[in-house]
Amino acid sequence: MKAILGALALSSAIAFTAVPADAKGCIKGAIVGAVAGHYAHHHALIGAAAGCVLGRHLAKKHVQQHGQDTIQSADPNKDPND
Repeated sequence: MKAILGALALSSAIAFTAVPADAKGCIKGAIVGAVAGHYAHHHALIGAAAGCVLGRHLAKKHVQQHGQDTIQSADPNKDPND
């Protein structure tokens, strides 16, 4: 009974203190990792966790590269010889 009340208290505390998540890449990576982990000797949870971390890293890397490209080409109509 104490375990059930503890789990209920913990889940309600998490629910009431929720902040917006920045999960770009995590969901896709978790799905791919879970499928790959499932076929690798039923380790879907480990695969999902690793996929989430890797997906987040790749999404962050993509944003950094894309952000640098937009800074360099801020005005596509501007003549570079001016």
